[in-house]
Amino acid sequence: MKNRRLFWTIVDRIQSLIDSGQYPPGSRLPPERELAENFEVSRPTIREAIIALEVLERVEVKTGSGVYVLENAKKKNLHHNISAFELTQARALIEGEAAALAATTISEEELVRLNQTLIEMDQGADPEAADKEFHLIISTATRNSAILMAVNSLWSMRETSPTVKMAYKGVCSQSDSKRLDEHRSIYNALVNRDSQAARAAMHLHFNRLINALFEASEARALEEVRRQTSQTRDLYSLSHLVS
Repeated sequence: MKNRRLFWTIVDRIQSLIDSGQYPPGSRLPPERELAENFEVSRPTIREAIIALEVLERVEVKTGSGVYVLENAKKKNLHHNISAFELTQARALIEGEAAALAATTISEEELVRLNQTLIEMDQGADPEAADKEFHLIISTATRNSAILMAVNSLWSMRETSPTVKMAYKGVCSQSDSKRLDEHRSIYNALVNRDSQAARAAMHLHFNRLINALFEASEARALEEVRRQTSQTRDLYSLSHLVS
């Protein structure tokens, strides 16, 4: 919980409980006091988490009644229509500006935590988790809750959209060393409090990723053409007549 704003950790935990069926659609979440006790946090932290969950359309707050879990179909349908290319472009635009802003506001403590994610990526224990933490620390460092919420929402799309997950599968892990170098460049720009360098480094990071997505897409398309050509060849082949 030390590596990010506490209420976002509570958001993740409540969403996991919703997704697991412990809090099914239509059910009411426990009272604020009970949630605070269960998660061992303050009631203001729970209130912040509920606000974030409401913005993410996971719950609905009914005054005088309680907090109710919503159906997630709308969210799933929205994600279904977003391509990996659209998502990556949006992340580049938003996170590029987040990095530029964070260069002027990031704290020394956050820089230490950011460096720790680089160590974790280098060690390779869970590079995907370290990657996500890296980006969320930067978004938190902007001191802008709207930016943090936008970035968190984009990460949610990446992790829940079947189309995006399929496109990203293998692409990120294929270039772990390049990803680490790109993250180090972003980190160094933040250490130097250089907004322009931070923005440029973030854009270079996503440019490499989107090009990798295009290459993977082209490879799949080429393989499909080869498969169809092979089927057509088998259908019209005269080999059995000339053998």
